[in-house]
Amino acid sequence: MKENNRIVILGAAESGVGAAVLAKKQGFDVFVSDFGAIKPKYKELLASYDIPFEESQHTESLILNASEVIKSPGIPDKAPMIKKLKEKDIHIISEIEFAGRYTSAKKICITGSNGKTTTTSLIHHMLKKAGLNVGLAGNIGHSFAMQVATENYDYYVIELSSFQLDNMYDFRADIAILLNITPDHLDRYDYQLQNYVNSKFRITQNLTEENYFIFCSDDEITIRELEQIVVTAQKLPFSLNKKNKPGAYVENNNITINYRDTDFAISLDELSLLGKHNTYNSMAAGIAGRVLDIRKEIIRESLSDFQGVEHRLEFVLKIHGVDYINDSKATNVNSVWYALESMANPTVWIVGGTDKGNDYSELFDLVKQKVKAIVCLGADNTKIIKAFKDIIPTIIDTHSMDEAVKASYQLAKNGDTVLLSPACASFDLFENYEDRGRKFKDSVREL
Repeated sequence: MKENNRIVILGAAESGVGAAVLAKKQGFDVFVSDFGAIKPKYKELLASYDIPFEESQHTESLILNASEVIKSPGIPDKAPMIKKLKEKDIHIISEIEFAGRYTSAKKICITGSNGKTTTTSLIHHMLKKAGLNVGLAGNIGHSFAMQVATENYDYYVIELSSFQLDNMYDFRADIAILLNITPDHLDRYDYQLQNYVNSKFRITQNLTEENYFIFCSDDEITIRELEQIVVTAQKLPFSLNKKNKPGAYVENNNITINYRDTDFAISLDELSLLGKHNTYNSMAAGIAGRVLDIRKEIIRESLSDFQGVEHRLEFVLKIHGVDYINDSKATNVNSVWYALESMANPTVWIVGGTDKGNDYSELFDLVKQKVKAIVCLGADNTKIIKAFKDIIPTIIDTHSMDEAVKASYQLAKNGDTVLLSPACASFDLFENYEDRGRKFKDSVREL
């Protein structure tokens, strides 16, 4: 082995194990360390590639001799081992940064506080329908690194969280999409919104005149930031309020996408995804399709027949005339705003979890209009109860999914909706938002 050839990976879940396999295939001396337990399927995968690993500990002598460290996105910068690596000036990167070095595929990258998974999945659906050889990666599906190691795609559609963007330096998107920025994960950003904004805008770093930047021109934080920085990529904004040319806009109940002086229009009634937030998502996806020169008929079909994403305003069941909707992916206040805005019936709202510095005041008007009762679901629901006790007379405090669903069942009447839209992270009671959503669906089915 040549010198400076040791890659250490912190975290052995989807992202870390994918990075380990790619590093091994590229001839590095690889070691994987997870401070927690590693799931059996990942241990088996590491063993099958003869990659040494440890779990439930970080052995400093095996980590601090790395030439480079790949950090799983869930590990915060304040973790003791990260601090020690920084003290020794050992370069820390993300799995996405690492994998980007080993593929020449075109990369369509999507970030934003809300709508990332839906828009990423919609664009992937569109590219597959167009017959392109495309992978789905990042914060969704199999890790980007694992696919670069084991597949040979011509295109990747990559969902990027702020945590993934934080440790990306030389990576460059071909098409960068920023859907919106609203306060989220502020606990990871010293409760400074600008730190979070800076993280999101890393998606624009390294863009050249040959690349594209698709963004929402209705988003005040995005526009304010664009006034402060230079983005050399070709800019393609989308809006519900402004007539963007080039870009996308809504007029006379149609989305119009203007690109290279030609228009493509589709009626809002044809879209498979409902609600204002999904109109934005559809516009972003449609612009990406035009940039990639996908036929207009394929773009139209894709926007019309896309089936949506699990845990995002997902209809579960109708029981005694009550609709049960799983929106477990709504882990921040703005995401809940969009969910409540799309509710047409009196709503029993299940909310709660690990608070990330939420300001619930922006929901007050919508809650007054739409919500008949609140069911809190969390280890500690004090902040939510305090925020809404003067607005909603009926607030139930629960600490398990079964308890929350049963309470909602008692409160809801024929014609109502029960909406799980937590506004919080899930880690107090659940493994992740998917686990929370699945448990909601299981509890509903058992009613």
